[in-house]
Amino acid sequence: MSRQVFLYDPPERFVAGTVGLPGRRTFFLQASAGGRTTSVALEKTQVAALAERMDELLDEVVRRTGGNAPVPAVAPADVTDTAPLDTPVEEEFRVGTMALAWDGEEQRLVVEAQALVELDAESEEDLAEAEERLLQDEENGPPMLRVRLTGAQARAFAKRALDVVNAGRPPCPLCSLPLDPEGHVCPRQNGYRRGA
Repeated sequence: MSRQVFLYDPPERFVAGTVGLPGRRTFFLQASAGGRTTSVALEKTQVAALAERMDELLDEVVRRTGGNAPVPAVAPADVTDTAPLDTPVEEEFRVGTMALAWDGEEQRLVVEAQALVELDAESEEDLAEAEERLLQDEENGPPMLRVRLTGAQARAFAKRALDVVNAGRPPCPLCSLPLDPEGHVCPRQNGYRRGA
């Protein structure tokens, strides 16, 4: 079966968002353009890592070009997107592997999110070899979302993604575990229930 690539070059909108209440949220990346929308599910930690690495990559691009790349230092207000995810949110796949790259010729940040795939391997070496083959297989690999962003779009995405990640449950001041509305059993309080 040939690989399905959801390509957005450029997207009209590319955001991270959630469905559900804090503590039970499902995280999504959503790209849309030309009347079509693609939503892929991923973990909260993946959203945070993507946003942080995106900012780091953009900072490196600015540093290496001596400030000549079309990358703003912060997200411009005119491209900030605070709207909820487009509905209905229909998951195309769950993300396993993500990649970031800077296309110097086109001055675009490329984001790739590839579907989660389970690999059978006898050893660590076999697993590494299987992973490499999977990443290199452009024709028969798992589904992939590929988005090409301007520097301003990338900064806006990263800011919103970090805001979405941080909008969850507040941390306990003693143990840093998330507080539920009804409190939680705090290990630093020797198991006593701590209120929100």
